[in-house]
Amino acid sequence: MRIFSRGRGWTAFRARPTLLPVSIFLILGTLTTLWALASPLMSVPDEPAHAIKAAAVARGQFQAQTAGAQGDPAVVWVPAYFAELGPQTCTAFKPDLTAACAPQIDPANRAPAQAATTAGNYNPFYYLLVGLPSRLLAGAPALYAMRIVSGLVSAVFMTMAFMAAIRLRGSEWPVVASAVALTPMVLLLSGSINPNSLEIVTTSAFFLSLCVVFENNKSLAPVRGQMIAVGISGAVLANTRALALIWLAAAFIAALIIFGWRPLVAVIRDKLGLAMTLLTGLGCVAGLAWLVLADSFKSLGGTPSTITPDQAFAQMLDRTFDYVNGYIGIAGWLDTPAPQGVQIFWHFAMAAVLLGGLCCGPIRGRWTILMVLAAIVILPPVLQSQIVQELGYIWQGRYLLALVVLLIGICGVAMRTKSFHRSAMAKSLARWIIGAAIGAHLYMFIYALRRFTVGLVPLHTNWTEMAEPMWQPPLTWQWLSALYLVTLCVGAVLIYSHLFPTPGRIAPHTFPGRVGAAGGPKSEGAHAPVAATGAALSGTAGM
Repeated sequence: MRIFSRGRGWTAFRARPTLLPVSIFLILGTLTTLWALASPLMSVPDEPAHAIKAAAVARGQFQAQTAGAQGDPAVVWVPAYFAELGPQTCTAFKPDLTAACAPQIDPANRAPAQAATTAGNYNPFYYLLVGLPSRLLAGAPALYAMRIVSGLVSAVFMTMAFMAAIRLRGSEWPVVASAVALTPMVLLLSGSINPNSLEIVTTSAFFLSLCVVFENNKSLAPVRGQMIAVGISGAVLANTRALALIWLAAAFIAALIIFGWRPLVAVIRDKLGLAMTLLTGLGCVAGLAWLVLADSFKSLGGTPSTITPDQAFAQMLDRTFDYVNGYIGIAGWLDTPAPQGVQIFWHFAMAAVLLGGLCCGPIRGRWTILMVLAAIVILPPVLQSQIVQELGYIWQGRYLLALVVLLIGICGVAMRTKSFHRSAMAKSLARWIIGAAIGAHLYMFIYALRRFTVGLVPLHTNWTEMAEPMWQPPLTWQWLSALYLVTLCVGAVLIYSHLFPTPGRIAPHTFPGRVGAAGGPKSEGAHAPVAATGAALSGTAGM
């Protein structure tokens, strides 16, 4: 644990302010890229449909042709190798089958061909960004490049969220919460072709950036960057997926309840604030217009059911906790949930953050947490019951992950007024939990690789068989795992250095928009009812 013994890293960031966001982006971008390479092509749910949609949008087909009946896939024209992605999903729902079953993708097969996609009427914004590499490359390289671009775009907004957390008063708690919210599932989705990832990270970036702006409403000049982040992330979020407008509204209302109306008035009176408000508003108008005019839900696939909406509501409510795995990590087509050790770690971390927000936050923060928590419980039954007779049960935990990430962020903001314990015992405990966080992330990563390289054979422990894998990802699973571990360690050291800076080198209030010991929480030797829990939560910064 000597690697975490000093917090000197922040001295360099003080001398070069742009170094911090660049460093965060490189760490997060590397993690998403490694996931993009580790997962076999089309091994994430619905990825073929999204890949086909992205290739079509990149070629000017923003809305696909559809027969008009609910459940009928839309049809687009794409290079033939996109139309032939079906066999790439041979491992779907078969965890004992390795990715070696997938045939080679012929990059020369680029003649225009018709392809069906259940994402044909979705908002084209995400797909335009991700589809561009398919105009320059072909075959598997094009698909990997599309994944990497998706991950890097997500990393931009993850960086916005972390930078906003750092600029909040008492930023230790928001940073801890942001690290807890960065579950393996967020990284896995970011390294795939799926707009779900962009929806999640823009929700976090929008909320935390808005909190920074509202908190500094009396002097907005130091937080111009966060004001721009609010406008960009809000406009992008509104144009990701059909439910994104709900998450945007929830994030805005949450910040409004916590900080009140006056900060909003101050922001609107500012020229840049007004411009970013209009940008978000225009993004919402564009997103809503596309949702209505294109009828984005029309091409959803599913099997009709005879279950009544009331029965579906009751069953979904009863299965509330069954979807928690979807917040933490599920590899493959919902066939490889995270190992129990990984789940236990995040259950602990999420519960600790949630209890901290409920017990230690101000009354406005507590009410906000309860409101979002209630929405997490009620929304899946409500939404699923409305479509169960047309599509059957189609709900997945990842559909709600944006709201779960928002809840964790709200808890971090609510706790920012409480002291952060920095005793020797707290530092030691934090170092051990950081090590556990790194282990949990790495375990999930290697477990997913094991699933695809040698298969998860029932009642058979086959870790040693990975020495002779039946399938290998680009760079081999050994190199990907080593790079993943190194990147996790670098990220963990960076966050630990922020939570426990070396005395006399750099104070927490160095960054604009934050209050030091004179105007905010004490930074050294402070005691609070949640001090011990705080030290434990610090360890979840293992990115």
